[in-house]
Amino acid sequence: MAGDRPEGGEVPLLYSEGNVAARVALEREVRGWSTTELAERVTRAGIKMNQTAVWRIENGTPRRRINLDEALAFSRVFELPLEELMSPPLEGLDIDSRRLVQEAVEAFYEARDARDRLHHAVVAIADHIKAHPDSSRAIHEQCLRLMGDERDARTLSSDIKDGGHY
Repeated sequence: MAGDRPEGGEVPLLYSEGNVAARVALEREVRGWSTTELAERVTRAGIKMNQTAVWRIENGTPRRRINLDEALAFSRVFELPLEELMSPPLEGLDIDSRRLVQEAVEAFYEARDARDRLHHAVVAIADHIKAHPDSSRAIHEQCLRLMGDERDARTLSSDIKDGGHY
């Protein structure tokens, strides 16, 4: 049908096995993993794979096929939705930029998880103080002793008094 193909070529697929192979190579490089390390991680994720298989997926001629179980394992290992793993890599980002973004995303989630842990701990201490009002001063003293900084201990004590970190 006219318009289905650009002149002289095939219509590029939005999702394809070739995209998965390119993304596997890119995501592995961004993380600084060797093909051996990636194969070990995929195996730990439940799909037996060796270094040669990873190399053939990334570089083979013809390229080694990727089955659905393997694609799902790559998705788990890279912590990417399968749809993202199947999408063409974004243009305009070099490996260093991708590494920096990866580090920022990981730090963001770690900070979010730490804020959540802090909030839950502060709420638990606030509930404890409500049940044991005489413990308030001793809890502040313990915060100061453990933190070693009066201002930080005051901030934490204030969060506890307010009943939460958020």
